Amino acid sequence: MGAATMAPAVFLDRDGVLIEAARSGGAPVAVHEADDMVVLPGVVDALEVFRESGLALVCVTNQPDVARGLVSAETVEHANESLLVRLRLDAVRCCPHDDPDPFGCRKPAPGMLIGAAAELGLDLGRSVMVGDRWRDVEAGRRAGCRTVFVDRGYDERRPSAPDFVVRDLGDAVPWILAATERLPGERGPECRS
Repeated sequence: MGAATMAPAVFLDRDGVLIEAARSGGAPVAVHEADDMVVLPGVVDALEVFRESGLALVCVTNQPDVARGLVSAETVEHANESLLVRLRLDAVRCCPHDDPDPFGCRKPAPGMLIGAAAELGLDLGRSVMVGDRWRDVEAGRRAGCRTVFVDRGYDERRPSAPDFVVRDLGDAVPWILAATERLPGERGPECRS
């Protein structure tokens, strides 16, 4: 598939970008149960604008509590599937590993983004990664995407030089639309009735 036919995407972290994240010691804590997921204000509207602009929507989430034995893989998978349907995402990629594990999917490694791009025909160079932690921004950078940092004021390491910084996803919409602008002559999304 040539670059001109590949679609741009918005890669989105889950906890803290799409849904509310609890906090523990100034850092975000993942939500494990589908019934406990609260979509953040403005997310549904932002995703609709992206969808109408022809952008693929892919959630990429680290869920190390699976490797730590704090939650089952089935519980996390159910929560992710629920979010996929609820927010009408194109895909959800989940890494269940922890830092010591030798896998290339755990952010800041770019494996989830690269895998989704290969499977869905996405142009990483015209895509954007949106996250609320340094790992998200670094994964986006390593994958060749532009990056948006949603600054939630966590008491932890901050990302190095994200392309854009916002307080929530809604604030990033105009910038993301400009960053993912279609190439000259490229067709827009098909009309749906």
